[in-house]
Amino acid sequence: MSRFLSRVAYACGTFGHDFFYAMIGTYFMIFVTSNLFNTDDTSYNEYMIGLVTTVILVIRVAELFIDPFIGNTIDKTKTRWGKFKPWVLSGAVIAAVTLAILFTDVGGLAETSPIMYLIVFAILYIIMDIFYSAKDVAIWSMIPALSFDSREREITATYARIGSVFGGQLVTIIVIPIVLAFSENSNGGAGDATGWFAFAAIGGLIATVGAIILGIGTKEHDSALRENKTDTSFGQVFSVLMKNDQLLWIAFAYLIFGLGQNLINNFNLYYFIYVLGDSSQFSFLGVINVIIGLMAVALFPSLTKKFSRRNLFFYSIAIMLIAVVIYYFAGQNVYLTLLGAGLFALPQPLIFLVVLMTITDTVEYGQLKLGHRDEALVLCVRPLIDKLGGAITSAIVGFTAVWVGMSGNKVTAESITPDNLLNFQIIMFAIPFILLIIATFIYKAKVKLTEEKHAEIVRELERTWGKDNK
Repeated sequence: MSRFLSRVAYACGTFGHDFFYAMIGTYFMIFVTSNLFNTDDTSYNEYMIGLVTTVILVIRVAELFIDPFIGNTIDKTKTRWGKFKPWVLSGAVIAAVTLAILFTDVGGLAETSPIMYLIVFAILYIIMDIFYSAKDVAIWSMIPALSFDSREREITATYARIGSVFGGQLVTIIVIPIVLAFSENSNGGAGDATGWFAFAAIGGLIATVGAIILGIGTKEHDSALRENKTDTSFGQVFSVLMKNDQLLWIAFAYLIFGLGQNLINNFNLYYFIYVLGDSSQFSFLGVINVIIGLMAVALFPSLTKKFSRRNLFFYSIAIMLIAVVIYYFAGQNVYLTLLGAGLFALPQPLIFLVVLMTITDTVEYGQLKLGHRDEALVLCVRPLIDKLGGAITSAIVGFTAVWVGMSGNKVTAESITPDNLLNFQIIMFAIPFILLIIATFIYKAKVKLTEEKHAEIVRELERTWGKDNK
């Protein structure tokens, strides 16, 4: 199997994976706030939206303590197919089925028996989230299993991110056309429950097919540097993470950055529906984001070679801050809106890759510092941060939608008051602007693991690890 075909298969897996992630992180809350509760009692609808939002937040925060053990379990997995692929495949199937059910009122329970609905919802969401997490940890933990060279990892990650950018942004292009095509009532551009279920089912199928292609087309490479004399016990899990200072600092910076990024990303469709008043324009944003996202990712190896990962992080943040200002002043101008939203999306895959590569390199950093190698355990931190950031922003989106009058299927752009529009803009633009600046200061002050430092660490491990690990 050629290296090129292996990279393409890996990219197919990340394509489906990020398609699925966008469904969870961005569009599920739109379904909840626009179509899940549509009784004639507005107060009841808003109350139930608040409860569902709270349940999601509690589950995702509570599960943060489970994710490191998922990573630890994956590290201990030994099968004829490797340690990662069984989790990618099983996670894809189970997460797809449960999410499709979540994009329904569970046989009418949401209206006829609210308490029972919340119980069933919580159980389904926990199952979906655990298996999605296992897949997420496994799929991105494969990178250090494929190469120890930072440059080679960047190329592999670039292929993977091209797939994930295409998958994540394809959702933006097709979500409204799919929802409206299967909906009996357009509801001002937000569609109905049938349309959203069709969207979830199609997305789950795409994610599953991508996982199957990854499973068939990739192969882990064995190396003496990947061998531990003993496995990390459950009792050592948090100790391993807490002692890896570079892992913790990059994770903290990424969390703050992610909150700012996700707030704007998750509010984009709300903006097009309730501010512009034309959800059909949202697909154009998806097309723009696919084109510029793929261009940015393809240039990542060249950009890091010219500027270094560290400087690329700073330049990317600067572009995003300019984009927020343009987006804020766009108002109902479609062209300025697309410019601001597109420019904001442009550097996002670059920052993701900078963070992913830095976290990947902390595997060897921790290996040298602590005398133990933990691939999936260390790599689980990135999806853990995504999950925490997604939980917080989903809660903010849900409560904000109720607060500013953007919930229910009878709301239109004309019904949003000027005061509510101002409150919406503060949450969507001002808070993310501040968060991006804070993340930059944390990264600049505390993250010191460069490409050159990692190369030194690998050379030292090659000199000492085989002797120390016998």
